[in-house]
Amino acid sequence: MNFSNSLTQWYLNNKRDLPWRNTRNPYHIWLSEIILQQTRVAQGTPYFLNFIETFPTVFELANAPEEQVLKLWQGLGYYSRARNLHKTAQFVAFERNGIFPNTYIELIKLKGIGEYTAAAIASFAYDEAVPVVDGNVFRVLSRYFDIPTDISLASAKKEFSATAFEVMDKNQPALFNQAIMEFGAIQCVPKNPNCDVCVFNNSCLALQKKNVSERPVKLKKIKIQERHINYLIIIDQNGRIPIQKRTEKGIWQNLYEFPNIETIEFTPDSEIIECIRQNMHFSTEIESVFRLNLNKITHKLSHQHLHINFWEVHVLKDIEGTYERQELIKFPFPIVIYNFIENNYKF
Repeated sequence: MNFSNSLTQWYLNNKRDLPWRNTRNPYHIWLSEIILQQTRVAQGTPYFLNFIETFPTVFELANAPEEQVLKLWQGLGYYSRARNLHKTAQFVAFERNGIFPNTYIELIKLKGIGEYTAAAIASFAYDEAVPVVDGNVFRVLSRYFDIPTDISLASAKKEFSATAFEVMDKNQPALFNQAIMEFGAIQCVPKNPNCDVCVFNNSCLALQKKNVSERPVKLKKIKIQERHINYLIIIDQNGRIPIQKRTEKGIWQNLYEFPNIETIEFTPDSEIIECIRQNMHFSTEIESVFRLNLNKITHKLSHQHLHINFWEVHVLKDIEGTYERQELIKFPFPIVIYNFIENNYKF
């Protein structure tokens, strides 16, 4: 039995029952693939169901305000996905009358859709014989064929795509692509895979050479930036609190946050008042300042570690752009701010 047959048979016996697998609807498939970028299935599934319930078709999503989309996305991270999702929904709804492109070549032109996502939609919705290559596929193929190529190289995607295309069942591309991704997700896992019960334990080259843990090869390491952010929950003399929208490009664009001061290193409590006086326009009206979190909060992103403190600042003046406490929760916040509000400083 060849690689493709063994893989698909394993899949049919072991696959998880996931809501987007029982449809050829390109809207549902596209939505699931965007949500599952950089997101585990267990975390992403409730979001998928919530989006489908709130926006049953691409037209409802296209007509929704961006803030509603961002609020629904809150907690998934990588918020550019949500902004691109909304823009692509508007393009498909308004420029294509709700009809998604039905080929890989056309799908990849849509905003927020890269090679992997275009291949997934093309194969799952339209049975186009184009292979998907994600982290799971890199891992499975590099181990089974003992491929030493560094997957961080730009040329690696082309090499692995060619290998996947060579072994895929061209008559059942959707089944093959689902199978190889699922196999990597629940059997050929990154650390300590159970090779004893693997369907390929007699043919996997990396297992035979005892270098499973060394595949795939990934030499390029991500440089992590350390940032120290002090969020100021400012309460004016009317008990109202200002928030601001992040309009600059970068993390959390178009989400809301409290005014903040970023410092090179951790700012001790004894220095924060002077720091606020130097950076905020209400320096002479400060009544009191105290830290709300007992321990520094570290929020880890792919390229950044954010070390966060929340400070409550009472001032003796009116401030523009403020809201009642109970109004704040309706805005889309980065999840680290939202969780702090919910768990430690409920409004």
